[in-house]
Amino acid sequence: MAAPTARKKPLLLHPLAKPLLLALLLLPLAYLVWAAATDSLGANPAEALIRSSGDWTLRLLCVTLAVTPLRVLLNQPALARFRRMLGVATFGYALLHFACYAVLDQGLDVQVILQDIAKRPFILVGTAALILMTPLALTSFNRAIKALGGARWQRLHKAVYAVALLALLHFFWMKAGKNDFGEWSIYAAVIAALLGWRVWQARRRRAGPAAQAIR
Repeated sequence: MAAPTARKKPLLLHPLAKPLLLALLLLPLAYLVWAAATDSLGANPAEALIRSSGDWTLRLLCVTLAVTPLRVLLNQPALARFRRMLGVATFGYALLHFACYAVLDQGLDVQVILQDIAKRPFILVGTAALILMTPLALTSFNRAIKALGGARWQRLHKAVYAVALLALLHFFWMKAGKNDFGEWSIYAAVIAALLGWRVWQARRRRAGPAAQAIR
């Protein structure tokens, strides 16, 4: 009688899944470091670094928001184990985006940075998004979840929806100067779909008990 073969773990539960995701998340950073070191960022390296880090922040924010809908629609609960890593990576690129602006564009002059934030609305909303993201990143660990309690932790992390809208507004105002809304429209459609799905799910949950009560 043949010995039973060991069951293979699903790909999403494989021990190497998280390290592989981490490597993928670090690739854009590695490219930016390499491009800066080899003077391959074009005529305006500072602007290229600021724009690229901002683009990756918005892309990863969309990916992070997509985890829950994909988990439900594809019936893949294991996707949830990657959400926190994606969220922290999004914060990391947002921090890099602000650091590039503060250091390369403003020379790390705090007074000038504060004046610029107050003067330019698109920088103000971008900074507000980063500030909102900070407690989310700081509480993206098991100890924080236990300390806050599951319900309070979930309420706190719903601030990511406000972050998404602020980030979208930040990008809109940045593009408005050049009257170029093509790329922004794609992000707007994606974020609208992801947030719209959540609204639809919330309404379904509220309607469920009411429908049962009528019966």
